[in-house]
Amino acid sequence: MCRGAPRCQTGDMPEQLPIAGPMLGAALTVAGLIVSWVVWRRRGPAAGLRGIAWSLIPLAAGLMGLMAILWGLAADLAGFFAGLVFNPVVWAGVAVAALAVVLWVVSGVMRSRGVGTRGRAAAPRGAAGPKATAPRGAAPPIAAPGPAAGRRPAPGTPAGRKDDDLDDIEALLRKHGIE
Repeated sequence: MCRGAPRCQTGDMPEQLPIAGPMLGAALTVAGLIVSWVVWRRRGPAAGLRGIAWSLIPLAAGLMGLMAILWGLAADLAGFFAGLVFNPVVWAGVAVAALAVVLWVVSGVMRSRGVGTRGRAAAPRGAAGPKATAPRGAAPPIAAPGPAAGRRPAPGTPAGRKDDDLDDIEALLRKHGIE
């Protein structure tokens, strides 16, 4: 990586690997391999090989330099929680977040019961009343059969005509040029 660079000397590595990352990864890998050996003995080779695969991940992370990132993340989380315990401003933030959650839940309960809503009363859950609306794009509800549904056609009418309302609809369609 240092080819041709004036400040690089022979034998210099472009980036020095910190030793703590690979050492921590190796220690975690050894612990994982011991657990994998026990798993291999109790559950068989398939479970043992899976454990070995998981055990090699910390060593790979340490060799790639990711262990320093993970260590920094753990240190930042520990600092956050330590600050959470001892900082009253952070506790005020927790209280505001809790208040937001409580208000959200209460508003959901109010909406489901129809309390505090304007213009419409909510139907009880599971009951489909006349005011219940379907979501957009849903098929319209099928109406219950009216009194004319089970009626036979009158003797003087063709078999296709079952209702006088159909004549009105056909007249409207003809008026607008639709046949």
